[in-house]
Amino acid sequence: MENAVEVSSGGNGWDNVLGTVLKIPGVRVDRRAFLAREFAKYCDDDQVKALLENGTARAGIPVDVLDKVAGGVIGFHGTLAVGISFVSGLPGGLAMLGTVPADLAQYFFHALQVSQKLAYVYGYPDFDEVDDNFKMMMTIFIGVMLGVGAASGALTTVSKMFAQTAVKRLSAAALTKGTIYPVVKAVARTLGIRMTKQIFARAVGKAIPLIGGVISGGLTAAIFLPSANKLKDKLRTNMASLASVRR
Repeated sequence: MENAVEVSSGGNGWDNVLGTVLKIPGVRVDRRAFLAREFAKYCDDDQVKALLENGTARAGIPVDVLDKVAGGVIGFHGTLAVGISFVSGLPGGLAMLGTVPADLAQYFFHALQVSQKLAYVYGYPDFDEVDDNFKMMMTIFIGVMLGVGAASGALTTVSKMFAQTAVKRLSAAALTKGTIYPVVKAVARTLGIRMTKQIFARAVGKAIPLIGGVISGGLTAAIFLPSANKLKDKLRTNMASLASVRR
């Protein structure tokens, strides 16, 4: 695979947004720290050790526990995304630094974080570095969140790939151009179009003094929470293929 993969056509649109957000410190989630912290609330030490080593799917963690952790993740990031969006929509807030670009960056910062966390909750291996595979997987996750049909199919394919190879790190999976890459490019093009529409809606809200923050925050809530739950449901459905692995 080439060293620098552009997942959107023409090097703009989603590719630019993704590249910008990935430069924000802390966007990549530490899998071990996250899982150990969250599942220590519900599991004993042996269970936590097992899920850190083999993933939650193969560690036999009850689905209701997975759902509790996933719900907490979505609620936490949803609150932060809406709160920051509200501030950025007010005169003198983040709008001073670039209005819509700042709002968009913080929105997708939380979307990328919640994507990684939900993937880890439902058995995915470690996204151990921000490489081409990581970018493609984040594009697929965001595509699922925003209802891009091709992304849903790609996620199912990748889930089966992980299950068959029992990989422990994303970089070990063969996301080749001949299988996943063309689909990711198509998803990215669709994301670019949908983001344009959402940016327009937010810009209209921010043009209204005082209540612009309310509108911006409301739009974020209306998009972020259902989108995150959509990804949660898809990952939960795919978990069966990950759990079927026998080492």
